[in-house]
Amino acid sequence: MIRFRCERDELAEALGTVSRAVATTRSGQSGPVGMKLELTGDRLELVGSDRELTISATIEVGGEADGKIVVPTKTADVVRSLPPGKIDLVADESSLVITADRAEFSLNLLPTEQWQQPSEPTGEPVELDATALAEGLAQVIKAASKDDSRSPALTGVLFAPEEAGLRLVTTDSYRLAMRDLTGTSVEGLDRPVLIPSRALAELQRLLGGNDVVALQLTDVDASFTVGGTRLTTRLIEQQFPAYQNLIPKNQRNRLSVGRAELADAVKRVRVMSGDGDMTTLALQIGSDSLELIVKTRDLGEAHETVDAKYEGEDMKIAFNAKYFAEGLEVSPGDEIGLELESAAKAAVLRPTDSSDFLYLLMPVHSS
Repeated sequence: MIRFRCERDELAEALGTVSRAVATTRSGQSGPVGMKLELTGDRLELVGSDRELTISATIEVGGEADGKIVVPTKTADVVRSLPPGKIDLVADESSLVITADRAEFSLNLLPTEQWQQPSEPTGEPVELDATALAEGLAQVIKAASKDDSRSPALTGVLFAPEEAGLRLVTTDSYRLAMRDLTGTSVEGLDRPVLIPSRALAELQRLLGGNDVVALQLTDVDASFTVGGTRLTTRLIEQQFPAYQNLIPKNQRNRLSVGRAELADAVKRVRVMSGDGDMTTLALQIGSDSLELIVKTRDLGEAHETVDAKYEGEDMKIAFNAKYFAEGLEVSPGDEIGLELESAAKAAVLRPTDSSDFLYLLMPVHSS
């Protein structure tokens, strides 16, 4: 038995948050696909988990009868569809009845005895600046691989404590993004950890409007607490690539260009690329000149020249157009630098006025 009354919007937001942990079920998952609701007094705890990712939230309600139930994920949609205002929820052993004004829903419950309660975090909390972490994640997370069949390590974000602060690194083997959160305290974070990008993408949704996020680590998982919400994910146990060896030193050729102007030009020439992600963007670089070229067999070709400053040998180099555009999108600053060794070696994008961010990109063959 469980009975309580609450505001629709508050419950809908909490259900929507925790349901994201079970939005996509994984093969081999045991137990019911649902969310646990546990009422103690006026405190309602909601938990969603697929065993790899767990999200929990706590809200205050008007409690009348304590209890624990497991509801289907569809409950989030049901509550969201109700008219605004107070709603009443009453559950027995098999069903949950939700009423609001003249609307009533009866939902079949899942067996609570099959619910596997995720473990609680036990490590000492490390407080991180939520705004800085959100900004850093936005800059690196796109360079993480979405395909864990190749190497699970490439789907993660490396959290590495450095003398100057916290370093975030991702790579999908075609590109690498690195952001130093200079000045961010890493006291208590004594080793690098590899956290799934899927979990951190969900964390990004929680960080907005908050000042602090608390990180707790064990040997197998990481937990982030933001306000009344906690996200826990299993760590990736594979070894992250030795990324320091991938970053070129002392590139001989250096281009500097307005970031917004270049990004706009890239967006225009990419119109010729169709719907695929494999379009090639060629850069013809000469003395204070930069020409962008996109050619497609079916549509034709596009050229645009952008004002730039360049020191080095004339060169033509090509990149995956989507990856290059995303690098410009996440780079900070008004002016971007492109550091080159040759058309066959990795290039580095970085803001000209900061050393806290870099985006490495492997070249591709250009016709």
